[in-house]
Amino acid sequence: MPDAAPDAPQLYLMTPAGVQASVLGPRLAAVMDAFPVACLRIRAGAEEDELGRIADLAREIAHARDVAVVIDDHVALALRHGLDGVHLTDGARTVRYARKELGPDAIVGSFCGNSRHDGMNAGEAGADYVSFGPVGASTLYRGEPVDLDLFQWWSETVEVPVVAEGAITRELLKQLSPISDFVAIGPEIWSQDDPATALSALWS
Repeated sequence: MPDAAPDAPQLYLMTPAGVQASVLGPRLAAVMDAFPVACLRIRAGAEEDELGRIADLAREIAHARDVAVVIDDHVALALRHGLDGVHLTDGARTVRYARKELGPDAIVGSFCGNSRHDGMNAGEAGADYVSFGPVGASTLYRGEPVDLDLFQWWSETVEVPVVAEGAITRELLKQLSPISDFVAIGPEIWSQDDPATALSALWS
């Protein structure tokens, strides 16, 4: 994943959970044509066969735009479908396993909820980035929203890049900009008729 410029987090785009490949394709391409994306994450939620179709579609769209693709937890699918890595949703627990399976050049990211301790462990285990969330109130995540002081502390103390995710608003984006490397956007836009326009209203 590229390094973010100071005070300007890069866009880390998440696909809709459980979406069908046939529906995702044109919507994903439109968003990625409208905005520079640092990394695309395929969210789990579909059957494995459908996830495989989504992986192939997302890889084709993203790699044509020089964007790396990771998938939630599925190390085997990442290998099988030529993805760039995985996003692990269990903190630090499987970072070393994923690295061993995928090799030194793969992207291994780790979602650590609101736990600084888990984030530190994931970084020490070799994660390429750590994500914390939700930063806003969200029923899609377990646990309380992350105190933004965690991002402040992390950005000042730890070299591992940090991703903010979960219920992002324009106001939260302003607060996160100086203290996060990447901001993950997904559910905030995919429920809208025109996701690219929704992202423009949030991100611009």
